[in-house]
Amino acid sequence: MQRYLITLILSTILLFQTPVLAWNNYGHMSVAYVAYQRLTPQVRDKVNALLAKNPDFANWVVLLPPGTSPAKTNLMLFMIAATWSDRIKGASGFSEDNPSAINKCGPVSAQNIGFTDQFRHRCWHFIDVAFSQDGTTNLPPTPVPNAQERVDLFRPVLGSNDDDLKAYDLSWLLHLVGDLHQPLHCTTRVSQGQPGGDAGGNFVTVMPGTSNQALHKFWDDLLGPSDADTKTVAKSAKQLPASDATKASDLNVSHWVAEGVQNAKDFVYVSPVGAGTGSFTLTKKYKGAAKALAKKQVALAGARLANLLNAELK
Repeated sequence: MQRYLITLILSTILLFQTPVLAWNNYGHMSVAYVAYQRLTPQVRDKVNALLAKNPDFANWVVLLPPGTSPAKTNLMLFMIAATWSDRIKGASGFSEDNPSAINKCGPVSAQNIGFTDQFRHRCWHFIDVAFSQDGTTNLPPTPVPNAQERVDLFRPVLGSNDDDLKAYDLSWLLHLVGDLHQPLHCTTRVSQGQPGGDAGGNFVTVMPGTSNQALHKFWDDLLGPSDADTKTVAKSAKQLPASDATKASDLNVSHWVAEGVQNAKDFVYVSPVGAGTGSFTLTKKYKGAAKALAKKQVALAGARLANLLNAELK
């Protein structure tokens, strides 16, 4: 228990030092809550069995709120599993794909080998589709591997007979589907001052309250605090808006990315977030619209995740 707490503390420190995250734990657990409600009973059974193969499973059990009923245990373990891909960023025994630039891919980033893989794969969490608001035309290409490419790679594995690889890819899919519904995990804004892009808003500073933070972090934290337990998140997730059935049935990941880029243009990089790196003081109107979109996107991500698992998991 003591070693686990030390690992968790170190993980938290590292996560705050690392610029690229996504929805925080609250957001990812909310996505998973929505998804679990929509899984068929047969797929729930398969998911429960596969997640138990994750080497971190015993630590998830420790995180269950005291008094969790047997009926809620599998749901809450599913919710915690959706945070695993972020948890390994601070876990001992894991290495960076590219130590010289930890959010950039390295030679190992293209592999898909299961739980023998001891790399953190930070570059799998996002796709940097470049756009510009100042007329810059020399846009950088979209790096590969990326979140879209990984989801498309992992999906067919769910229909294979390799349960160990299925368990690994499932653990990632629970997280990456959520990532791809956070607008700043779909794009990077390129400008004359930032020809390489702003790293999904990580190089833009805003002031939502009395202190500065990265624009990306503001969006990560919109649903609630990252240290909330599963019971708190589940209660809140029940209040998320219903998703449009037509959109929820769209499992073309390139469409998700295109939506994310458009949402970034329509909701993220709008007044008072202007050109340059800030700091920009966020208005009540901006924050309200951002939170409404975050709730909508998390609910949609959950519905799509469920539809994907119901369709693919054999």
